[in-house]
Amino acid sequence: MSEPLFRRLCLIGAGLIGSSIAQLARERGDIAETIVAHTRKPETLARIRELGFADVVEEDAARAVAGADCVILCVPVGAYAGVMAQIAPHLSLGCILTDVGSTKGSVIRDLAPLLPPGVHLVPAHPMAGTEHSGPDAGFATLFEGRYVILTPLPGGDRAAQERVAELWRRAGSTVESMDAATHDKVVAIVSHLPHLIAFTICGTADDLAEETREAVLKFAASGFRDFTRIAASDIDMWRDIFLNNRDALLEMLARFTEDSHALARAVRWGEADFIEDRIRRGRRIRRGLIERKQA
Repeated sequence: MSEPLFRRLCLIGAGLIGSSIAQLARERGDIAETIVAHTRKPETLARIRELGFADVVEEDAARAVAGADCVILCVPVGAYAGVMAQIAPHLSLGCILTDVGSTKGSVIRDLAPLLPPGVHLVPAHPMAGTEHSGPDAGFATLFEGRYVILTPLPGGDRAAQERVAELWRRAGSTVESMDAATHDKVVAIVSHLPHLIAFTICGTADDLAEETREAVLKFAASGFRDFTRIAASDIDMWRDIFLNNRDALLEMLARFTEDSHALARAVRWGEADFIEDRIRRGRRIRRGLIERKQA
């Protein structure tokens, strides 16, 4: 077995992603010698103790990060600034601070100004998840075959970046790097906009007259069921994602709105060629995902 990457790995937050990292580290044995978990809710702390995927369960964030050589933020991105204010004075010299947030510009904005000298920030985003949340939702194979995007800071420590990349490679992921602005635009179209649309469609269905809504639920086809799966996602996380990737999301929403209006005009005026072209392009995108084993 390889030497553990980290002596003391601290997870701030133990929902789907945090608990999956902990279970992965526990199962492999070559990621961390000691796994520390912190969350702010007493009932979640108690559940983590019951599940047993952390060696140390700590109710105080400052004590949790003390002595850790890697700290991973696994909380909603809107909580980063508050958490960083708590933990920054207690981060050890040489510690790697990384995260799993779905926005990266806001992460750098909220963390970098409070970063102590000698602590290395390596923002990361595992492109993996389910609609479930909480410590019971995690599983060690969540990241297998998925992409993880790193958005290193200019001039950041290369050795720290490599250790974070190796963490995700040991999780079974493919690691890519890009700048934060590009990342936020990419995830706005492939993740954030689809969630916005799913929440909207489900809201529209919920606003229908009572008898129609019952029929919608009773006869829901696979397309609508797929939207409801996405719309069942964690409330706090997605609220924070929308608000912290506002500019990129609104840009993609504007482009989508223009395209949807164009398709609506084609439907209105019976422009079959335009409709067929849109369907063909959708099928081509789907084939591309299947070929890349991302379907």
